[in-house]
Amino acid sequence: MTRDHGGGLDAAMAAHGGARADWLDLSTGINPVPYPLPHLPAHAWTALPDRAAQEALITAAREFWNVPDSAEIIAAPGLSALIARLPHATGVDRIAIPGPTYNEYAASFSAAGVPLVDDPAAPAVLVHPNNPDGRLWGPEHHDRPLTIVDESFCDVTPEATHVARTMRPGTVVLKSFGKFWGLAGLRLGFAILAPGPIADRMREALGPWPVSGPALAIGAEALGNPVWAEATRQRLSADARRLDALLTARGAHLVGGTTLFRLYEVDDAPAWAERLARAHVLARVFPYSRTWLRLGLPAPDRWAQLEAAL
Repeated sequence: MTRDHGGGLDAAMAAHGGARADWLDLSTGINPVPYPLPHLPAHAWTALPDRAAQEALITAAREFWNVPDSAEIIAAPGLSALIARLPHATGVDRIAIPGPTYNEYAASFSAAGVPLVDDPAAPAVLVHPNNPDGRLWGPEHHDRPLTIVDESFCDVTPEATHVARTMRPGTVVLKSFGKFWGLAGLRLGFAILAPGPIADRMREALGPWPVSGPALAIGAEALGNPVWAEATRQRLSADARRLDALLTARGAHLVGGTTLFRLYEVDDAPAWAERLARAHVLARVFPYSRTWLRLGLPAPDRWAQLEAAL
């Protein structure tokens, strides 16, 4: 199955020229104002990650996301590492993935030989908020033997989280550190779930040191800073409104999204993306729709480039 993602700036530069610094990459939903990197002790780079550093990260994650005491938190080198291991860890023989949505789940389960089904009684993956339209899934969708909830973009709407459901078997919540904190290159992700065979198999598949020393230290500090998180939510909301005003004034119609990315309906999305690329602005289009155009948010000093391109 084709894995279609945002990014791909190298290909855009090859087609339209320019250096990386010239490009405004709006094809992902990554926060353009990342968490400021702290000073790291030398041992974070030179020593194997120790138990204390791992426990500090898990403790910070438990407090930030208000994880039930009975639930486990498994840290991994990025959410993709967890997605790749889900078919084996869950042991399901079929999976429902309501779409259109983030296609890495379908690719992972298909590669493992697990058939994709349209069955309300089957185990399911729900992307919450959904990528690309921002749809939120309610509790009525948890009436299944297993529900995997991808909350990569849920930190902008923490009140919508399903983490409380992980106190009992049947719900696995996945969290991404790269989106909200803007540090996708750090490669840090989390699975939150009840103790049991799925958690055991996932932990065994990841090995003894799944998260690097720098990621442990940076993740623990960032998750322990709720003041930064709240200020970031407010800035993202204001910037999303600004982006909507720019696009709708030029004929685009808002379809949905989150405050990290916006989804618009336009007359010809590939043509819009091509015109933006000529001005070194990378947008996101989708193989299943010729009218959907998704844009992330510019950094504070890059709005003028987007306005000129539009």
